[in-house]
Amino acid sequence: MKDSTLCYLFQDGKVLLQKKSSGRFGEGKWNAPGGKLRLGESPPAAAIREVREETGLEVKGVEEAGLLNFRDEAGKSFSVHVFTAQDFSGEVRGNEEGELQWFPTQELPFDQMWEDDRIWVPKLLKKEKFQGSFLFTRKFKKLISHQMEDGE
Repeated sequence: MKDSTLCYLFQDGKVLLQKKSSGRFGEGKWNAPGGKLRLGESPPAAAIREVREETGLEVKGVEEAGLLNFRDEAGKSFSVHVFTAQDFSGEVRGNEEGELQWFPTQELPFDQMWEDDRIWVPKLLKKEKFQGSFLFTRKFKKLISHQMEDGE
């Protein structure tokens, strides 16, 4: 199972999302900046690095929000450590990963996000800790089932 991160940046009642470019995992979907952990890298360090690489912003620190486990019918699986951050500096600049845009937290584009986001992102927005497991069809096309628990 591979470990990845997502980091939701909040500022003035808005959250920064990235629309993944063509050819990228999740292409055409809005999601938070994030990516895979490097060998020996901690999840918080990976989240901070990924935000820097994908947005140009320097995060001062991240807060752990939850853990998500994803699996598809073909047996592919990965875990995502979800973080939030409100303390960062710099200017937002996109790159080949995708377009960046600030969205009011009450107006997230759920119809253009991963299907599972409707289940756990509301918990994130309420600052509730969470853990979830999600089963998708092959290549993570459609959500089949899920289980959610409150985090510690």
